[in-house]
Amino acid sequence: MKILLDAMGGDNAPLCILQGAADAKKEFGGGMDLVLLGNEQALRDTAAQHNIALDGFTLIDCQETVDMCDDPVKAVRHKTDSSLVKGLTMLKNGEGDAFVSAGSTGALHVGTSLIVRTLKGIKRPALATCMPGGQQKYLLLDCGANVECRAATLNAFGTMGSVYMQQVMGRTQPAVALVNNGAEESKGTPIYREAHALLKANTAIHFVGNIEPRDIPSGQADVVVCDGFVGNVVLKLSEGMAKTLLGMLKDIFMSSVATKLCYLGVKGGLKGLKTKMDSEEVGGAPLLGAAKPVIKAHGSSKAKGIKNAIRQAKTCVANDLCGVMATALATTQAEPDGE
Repeated sequence: MKILLDAMGGDNAPLCILQGAADAKKEFGGGMDLVLLGNEQALRDTAAQHNIALDGFTLIDCQETVDMCDDPVKAVRHKTDSSLVKGLTMLKNGEGDAFVSAGSTGALHVGTSLIVRTLKGIKRPALATCMPGGQQKYLLLDCGANVECRAATLNAFGTMGSVYMQQVMGRTQPAVALVNNGAEESKGTPIYREAHALLKANTAIHFVGNIEPRDIPSGQADVVVCDGFVGNVVLKLSEGMAKTLLGMLKDIFMSSVATKLCYLGVKGGLKGLKTKMDSEEVGGAPLLGAAKPVIKAHGSSKAKGIKNAIRQAKTCVANDLCGVMATALATTQAEPDGE
């Protein structure tokens, strides 16, 4: 198995990328070859400065870099010697089994669609994120890649999300829910009402109906389906609320000697809570619907986030995520999004 890694993508590249790759190789590197794409001299210099052994890694020299401020389409078309574009091209050509990048989300999404291509019935991949929930983690898709979606696209999201939770997260018969402003089937816009009907008739999934935003964080549903606009709002509101609540708890515990003593009693539980809320524990968001596994790590990922993104890519390949997903999509007779 060969995992391609964009060593120049993200806020902390290339150091944290190299550290994450080294940690991944040490912890679960059996049967996995890691290919690092980036400026070879910069990678070797950084590795030497921080005592990171590059033995066992394959380095592919790339003289260009896709910056966060670059226009995604122009970057993909013209920066062909960048680590992001070259990595996706290698993936398409069968020179790798999966690709991981913490670089520009827009360029990665465009590049995946144009270079790697998508499964039949999917025009553009969905950005899916595993979110912390009260009962368990849940998968939210789309998180911003497809701002407007047809009902058939939302139905396909349900199928892809269900397959991901089975193949990668090990869930049995994952519960799929559609975000809406009410639990009743009659709620929502015409597109969401049509999507509800399609999801309800979808024999490839276990659809449990609409879910209101207030019920999403509980984790009752394994897969939460929505368009990219709604999903991005849910994602960022959840991140903001988590940060605010953790900050408020800290202020409470630090307010007096008595509360500081109380903190000592619950320190272990709070540490566990912080771990659950840590996005680096998951590692990255898969672009579901891509013909081959593509994982988008957070732009601010440290070594742990990169390591876990590589772990996720390895699991996707080992469990034939894209193959199983293609079969499931075929059973739903998903139609291409005609936007």
